[in-house]
Amino acid sequence: MTPVIVKRNALERAIVVICSSVLWVTMVLIFLILTANTLLRYASGTSLQWSNEIPELLFPWLVMSGVVLAAEKGAHIATVFLVEAVKASTKRGIEIISWSAVAVMYAVLVRATWNMLEIVHDERTPILLIPTSVTYGCLMAGMLMLALLALLSAYRALRGVQVARDDSEPGAQAAQG
Repeated sequence: MTPVIVKRNALERAIVVICSSVLWVTMVLIFLILTANTLLRYASGTSLQWSNEIPELLFPWLVMSGVVLAAEKGAHIATVFLVEAVKASTKRGIEIISWSAVAVMYAVLVRATWNMLEIVHDERTPILLIPTSVTYGCLMAGMLMLALLALLSAYRALRGVQVARDDSEPGAQAAQG
């Protein structure tokens, strides 16, 4: 059976827009805060008290948005040489089982993180008093998006559908092996 090629659906497009926005906003904010603090330190010998806390809180958002974007583009780390050596029907079965397992594992991590939010909400940053649940919420949101993408991949494998990838995107050839 020849696989059907489809484009990104609304869920994937929404995830890309959300993660791209988070990626750019956090990167710009971290850069501006660190630059302003460095200039202030060299110009006047003082620094902003809170300037270390904000980048520390934003960095996990930056990383998680990049992880989700990489997974959406198929640029995650994978060992495929064994799977490529089997028949198409066997490969399809492996994809269905593995993507389903990945989705379940991420769902378990989302649930575990949800249970921890109340506990870590009481922990706060020293200066701005921002709850550390903000960072845990970022991880939970990222894992939820990864679970949804894995579930979508399992569904597509079940239907024999492949996503059309734009080879002109940076890193597309490296991601596809």
